[in-house]
Amino acid sequence: MKKWLAVAVLAGVGVLGLVVTPGAQAKQGGPINAADTAWILTATALVLLMTPGLSFFYGGMVRLKNVVSTLLQSFMAMAVITLLWVVVGFSLSFGDSFHGLIGDPRTFFMFNGVGGETHPDLAPTIPLLLFALFQLKFAIITPALITGAFAERVRFKAYVLFMVLFSLFIYAPLAHWTWHPEGFLRQWGVLDFAGGTVVHMSAGFAALAGALVLGRRQVHLEKAAHTPANLPFVLLGTGMLWFGWFGFNAGSALSASAAATLAFATTNTASAAAMLGWLAFDTLRGRKPTAMSACVGAVVGLVAVTPAAGFITVGQSIMVGLVASLVSNAAVHFKSRTSIDDTLDVFPCHGLGGAVGMVLTGVLAKDVGLFYGETRTFLMHMLALVLVSVFSFVGSYLLYKLVDRIVPLRVTREHEEQGLDLSQHGEMVGETAEAPAAPEPSRSAPSNPQGPAVPLPA
Repeated sequence: MKKWLAVAVLAGVGVLGLVVTPGAQAKQGGPINAADTAWILTATALVLLMTPGLSFFYGGMVRLKNVVSTLLQSFMAMAVITLLWVVVGFSLSFGDSFHGLIGDPRTFFMFNGVGGETHPDLAPTIPLLLFALFQLKFAIITPALITGAFAERVRFKAYVLFMVLFSLFIYAPLAHWTWHPEGFLRQWGVLDFAGGTVVHMSAGFAALAGALVLGRRQVHLEKAAHTPANLPFVLLGTGMLWFGWFGFNAGSALSASAAATLAFATTNTASAAAMLGWLAFDTLRGRKPTAMSACVGAVVGLVAVTPAAGFITVGQSIMVGLVASLVSNAAVHFKSRTSIDDTLDVFPCHGLGGAVGMVLTGVLAKDVGLFYGETRTFLMHMLALVLVSVFSFVGSYLLYKLVDRIVPLRVTREHEEQGLDLSQHGEMVGETAEAPAAPEPSRSAPSNPQGPAVPLPA
């Protein structure tokens, strides 16, 4: 019966697509701006490119026997979240607001009423359908970011189920709170230009919860340090992320405008500053300037500038990148002394990087930040920081526990030893298999087995 469940759900979605007749948009705005539309079409494609970029970034960091599974986890998000977004995700995020907390799932169910006209509140100069597709790409990459925390030990079916639940119960509410015109965080004056809270903080704190629930990796770590499979993959992924991030941040202006240009410039500058800052901090600790450090530093800068990109000056973005690289670098170093096995340092880099960006947005945002003598925006950001952190961590922790009761989250020790490529997918890169795949039991070992943790070199 369980084997047929996924087929039945997919068939049900297909039937819905046939029987739900698209209706006209309930709200229509003014004329379409061709320049804005062309830019957001481009930005949408750039943001989608970030997810394959992330797959290479993560895939190069794990061990060789887990490369395929890590790559596939990111690609899987593109398929699963796309259908989920069409069915109900867009409605929950941007549908008619229920007290600023969540969207009405009926508003845009099956993209009904999402057409080629502008929308006065959501998409004033571009088609509403394009706005929905642009926002989809953010929804796709967020659960993909989380996968780095439990890499090398998560069961594939459990990951897919968690991804669906996270998108419905964590991501959609956060997107509504922050970006919907009636969302309560937006009404408070909280500024998040492109997803520092909605994407990076939610993924980072969900990653921390996942690392705690699944526990530490067991096999081989007592014998040898973690050896990344392919550093050129990491460099390639970083380049794709950096390139795609221009769509992520500059596209969030939703126009071909000065605001988009500013976001483009601050994004590039903050990433450059963070890369150099990370390498400088490593040098101070007596480490060599490594490719891994340069890549991680660059991504941390991109994360931190995301909420601030359109609200700060180019010069200020240098400080954003430097501060974020210092905080995340120190957090990675501290995490290596704990028992927390966040495999690819998602929480120190995305969770804390996003938090730093949110704080600095409250400090530096033009005219309304603490730097300009105003206090309200900063105080609202501090309150939102606490709310988003607690909601993302606690909510994700409960979802992991729920998923584990339905489908065991963690693979068996034998499958972890063998590698997820072969045990979960029957594929491998090179000669990575040590033995034929063992039959998968109905339940795995307890979801928090203990074992020594060896951090990923940062």
